Amino acid sequence: MGQCAVHDLRLILDVVAALAYAAVGGLVARRLRLPPVVGYLLAGVAIGPFTPGLVGNAQTLGLLAELGVVFLMFGVGLHFSLRDLWQVRDIAIPGALIQMAAATGLGYALARGWGWAPPAALLLGAAISVASTVVLLRGLMDHALLETPHGKVAVGWLVFEDIATVALLVLLPLLAGGAGTGHGSPWGAAGKALLFVLLVLTVARPLVRGLLALAVQARSREVFIVAAATLSVGTALTGALWFGVSPALGAFLAGVVVGESRYGNQVGADLLPFREVFSVLFFVSVGMLVNPGYLLSHWREVAALSLLVVAGKACIAALTGFLFARPARTALVVGAGLSQIGEFSFIVGQAGLALGLLDAAQYSLLLSGALVSITVNPFVFRLVDPVERALRRRPRVWARLDRQRPPSPAPEALRDHVVIVGAGRVGGHLAEVLGRLAVPRLVVESDGALVDRLAAAGVPALFGDAASSDLLHHAHLATARALVVTVPDETAAAVVVSLARAEAPSLPILARVATAGGAAELVRLGADELVQPELEGGIELLRRTLRRLGLPLRTVQAYADAVRRQELTQGRGDDRHRVLEHLVRAARDLELGWATVTTASPVAGQSLAGADLRGRVGASVVAIARAGELIANPDATVRLRPGDHVAVLGTPAQVDAMEALLEAEG
Repeated sequence: MGQCAVHDLRLILDVVAALAYAAVGGLVARRLRLPPVVGYLLAGVAIGPFTPGLVGNAQTLGLLAELGVVFLMFGVGLHFSLRDLWQVRDIAIPGALIQMAAATGLGYALARGWGWAPPAALLLGAAISVASTVVLLRGLMDHALLETPHGKVAVGWLVFEDIATVALLVLLPLLAGGAGTGHGSPWGAAGKALLFVLLVLTVARPLVRGLLALAVQARSREVFIVAAATLSVGTALTGALWFGVSPALGAFLAGVVVGESRYGNQVGADLLPFREVFSVLFFVSVGMLVNPGYLLSHWREVAALSLLVVAGKACIAALTGFLFARPARTALVVGAGLSQIGEFSFIVGQAGLALGLLDAAQYSLLLSGALVSITVNPFVFRLVDPVERALRRRPRVWARLDRQRPPSPAPEALRDHVVIVGAGRVGGHLAEVLGRLAVPRLVVESDGALVDRLAAAGVPALFGDAASSDLLHHAHLATARALVVTVPDETAAAVVVSLARAEAPSLPILARVATAGGAAELVRLGADELVQPELEGGIELLRRTLRRLGLPLRTVQAYADAVRRQELTQGRGDDRHRVLEHLVRAARDLELGWATVTTASPVAGQSLAGADLRGRVGASVVAIARAGELIANPDATVRLRPGDHVAVLGTPAQVDAMEALLEAEG
């Protein structure tokens, strides 16, 4: 009994130590502006058997890491979007195939040069050919690229890589069988895997939806969470035990099926804590396999593999992107985003380790390449803008690389129009509203699919990258009434504003901005008005709150304008404080009240001048509501009628006196 208790306590200590080290590592990584995954991997190295100090139980954490793989792949399947892939299929599918084949070939050649066996070399090449979804999304969000056409191409590219990786996990037993590992008939294993996929996507789909519906009807969040967790883990175990496929494949398919149901969003939200905790344990367990001594003694191999992943994959992806009719910036963003490897590479490596295709030293080398590439990736993203500027300074080179389709011609007779750069949610809504108001507008958009949809809806659109002076010339800025830049990428917005100001010096330019630094730069380049969506949302909530409290509209608006000026210009004056003092004083001294004129009131039937209400009580009449009509700021000749609702402004005592006068009962 005592030994059992000690064993249970050891398990808890291992889990707590892993999470504690991971929390510290993740915090340090974020302070250094690195992905938290770097901290988790280093935490695993710290508690691994190859470093002094606390040593965790690798076998215990490895078992828990299996759940991490399951929840990680379930989350990938849950958010898997064929729609995102389909929108950029012209570049994402062939581009990903070319890039993966080239990276796999280079990785294979490098490993064979080290004397690795062909199956191990091929597995290393395949593992480094895929990138980390988590790291890519983090990089795109940090640089405001996620919602841009460039970011969408990168995401679609990675979605196809995810599909290819899942297929690779299915085919790994074939590679093991070919290597003579004795895993049975490879074609029989592939057939069982295909049968499992078909059963999950056909037979299991209605069963999954029915189970989730029953859990919802139970009206218990606990039951719903248990049902969702059972689906993810149960499908993974079923595939592994009955069909001999990787648990990762079963979890991915379960996520795809659940994600297609109407309960997908809620399942993702409820299982997020499980996924995060067990994913952290997975990364820690991966780090525990890294032997720093081996890496130091084989630093040349580590450097060569890291250079291949960071520089080699970036160049391969960028050069592949340059082959397609897309802006050159898209290729640069894709190259930066794919210059790393992560969780999928770990999963492929672990599968190869389990099948005997890799040994521990080879897997440790793969992990070191991942650690270096993830650490360096944020700095690679920062090179996109300098590289683009350097290429633009060479017009002939840039003309060959910037292979977007020719701009669609804009109407030659277009005058007094509004040019909108970007047709996303903001730009698309603005174009729709201007159309309803019969205001001529022209949309400039680099996403060909959006341009086609706009053209089908009758909205004049110009395809191409607005950060091109030639394209902006086609937008007839010299005869336009205004330019509105709605793209979320501040770098692209700055280029557009600069080119537009040079093209049309007197053109009013309004721009969307995300940061205070970006606002200062856009003002310097010539933007007349700036809008920061998050700031505007906060100001509007503030304005409505103050109005609900009965504060004067004009003073509230003045304070809102002062806040906007202060935040966007980063001014150092005390304009906000002065207006706030005025607002507080007005709130304390003035009150807006309503009173109804009765037939017994002594002023009923009199004009405002004859009644002399201000002289009697000191309050002012600001509006009269009569028979469904509002008379704002009535003049002195308006007569007060019984039944009129009169709005009066004054101190609380003055408002009370006015109510007593107008609502007299005889």
